[in-house]
Amino acid sequence: MKKNALINAELSYVVATLGHTDEITICDAGLPIPDEAQRIDLALIPGVPTFIDTVKAVLGEMQIEGVVMAEEFAQVSPELHQALVTLIRNEELLCGKKITLSYVSHEAFKVHTQDSKAVIRTGECTPYANVIFQSGVVF
Repeated sequence: MKKNALINAELSYVVATLGHTDEITICDAGLPIPDEAQRIDLALIPGVPTFIDTVKAVLGEMQIEGVVMAEEFAQVSPELHQALVTLIRNEELLCGKKITLSYVSHEAFKVHTQDSKAVIRTGECTPYANVIFQSGVVF
């Protein structure tokens, strides 16, 4: 469910059309994107846009209730993982609702992306910088 204004038309449309429990994936430049999923490719050059900047933009628009990440993310890229968790915890405070964090293997994560309404590709080149957001409701 959409919350605010986003200037990327394709991304804004996807967020505006999400229903409760629909999922979107935000990924690094290397994650394979299933053919069935809508691809929103924001990547320009390595590192642009960043994973965290893209997450911030999406969180400004989308109400989330669940998050799925690969276990490897916390192990291999702990600083970026912690930055994401901090943003999610801040989002909990802003919306006053609990957001569930779930971890799966990277292989299971790639399979799970097949259920995403869209996959948003960033220019991030940090290993395992991927997240699936499950849409919540604003009421």
